[in-house]
Amino acid sequence: MQWKRGERLTEPLVRDGAGLRPAGWDEALERAARGFQRAATDQGPQAFGMFSCSKTTNELNFAAQKFVRTVIGSNNIDSCNRT
Repeated sequence: MQWKRGERLTEPLVRDGAGLRPAGWDEALERAARGFQRAATDQGPQAFGMFSCSKTTNELNFAAQKFVRTVIGSNNIDSCNRT
């Protein structure tokens, strides 16, 4: 499968060499988790930040800040809620 800009994704894609290839959700989520872990280990948790959107639910914003603070170990989270 060759993904083209503007097309809707129907499955996760992972980088394989210079290109992207379809992958299962387990592999895609595992790669994402390893990437977060590697960044926090190599550069420290303060290298990570998250920006959350005011148009989402309070519950989703809560989950986002909880993830950043407890899993990543950073307080670097902000949103446009306060503007």
